Amino acid sequence: MLIVAAVLAIFVYGMIAAMLGTILPDLSKRFHLTPKQNGNIAMAQAIGLMIGSFFGGPLMDIEGTKTGLLLGLGLIALALFGLRAAGGYGAVAALMVLLGTGGGAVVVGANGLPPHIKLEGLSTAGVFNVLNLFFGLGGLVTPLVAARLFQNNSSRLLIFAGSLVLAGFAVNASTQMPAASGQVAFDPSQVGSLLAAPALILLALTLFVYVASEVGVWNWLVRHLIAQGVPEGRALTILSLGFALGLLLGRVAVSPILTGVSPEHVLVASGALMAVTTFLMLQSSSPTTAWVLVFLAGIAMAPVFPTTLAIVSARFTNMAATATGIAVTAGWLGLVISSPLIGGIAGDDPGRLKKALLVLPAASILMMAVCLGL
Repeated sequence: MLIVAAVLAIFVYGMIAAMLGTILPDLSKRFHLTPKQNGNIAMAQAIGLMIGSFFGGPLMDIEGTKTGLLLGLGLIALALFGLRAAGGYGAVAALMVLLGTGGGAVVVGANGLPPHIKLEGLSTAGVFNVLNLFFGLGGLVTPLVAARLFQNNSSRLLIFAGSLVLAGFAVNASTQMPAASGQVAFDPSQVGSLLAAPALILLALTLFVYVASEVGVWNWLVRHLIAQGVPEGRALTILSLGFALGLLLGRVAVSPILTGVSPEHVLVASGALMAVTTFLMLQSSSPTTAWVLVFLAGIAMAPVFPTTLAIVSARFTNMAATATGIAVTAGWLGLVISSPLIGGIAGDDPGRLKKALLVLPAASILMMAVCLGL
């Protein structure tokens, strides 16, 4: 049941990560949003993610993982059903803050469970990657269902996703989870001691630049492909059966590798491959070529998030949830900066997204340099 609960929670966050990029074209048409407003909406979600992960970590160290997971899943369900009834730009932005807050708590909580799960033949880092492949599955399902089942109807997609979140809430509520550590209270001195640890600083920087790249693909790839002349339905399929599938299969492939290769070396290799693949995927307007390159970008990115969190968990065992929350919060800060930057460079011209999205390979190169520091 612990495995099932972790899988469902990670799957839910995979859906949420792909949600904004999937519904953004429909929202843009309905409310006449500019790329700059799209960037502000993405920033609103990122602010929520930071709130959820930063405060969720200490909450779970004090009250237990289940408390944080249930709170996060409840907020996500509320936001999804609320987005269906949103009446404009302001309401969408406010609900994205709520969605992000729930998502941040779920990420910290779900990634607190793998150290308590043993899978034969895999290291702890391998378990992190195996369970996080369901993040890729959630990201695959969202745009695929939107395009093929709901014909890009965001209202129906939100009901579908909200119902799955409620199912995940029920499973997590009925699952016995590790008790609270009881070793941390949320006060500045303890958080300050963690922030001063060189390893945590580098790990936080890794997630900072990584999330700028990954979520940049989720939020902007569909709009970029549409600007290159790719039909919306085809662009959504490329996002799901390209990027999300790459994330899913990449985590399956890297899990056994981590039994013989250090997590730090895996991160360096991922950074180099990310830089190459994200640059190349922006150069093609052919749907087939774009799909191949987006898939390879997903493969390259796949190990980074779970492997980084595995290192955090291994090095900061006494305050694992708080340390994870700090590292994950740094990741969402990358989203706060990158999304408005991309939208600002593009301005009111969707055709400039290709230039704006060069932020992604640049962030990948920076990530590789930071991982070399590890």
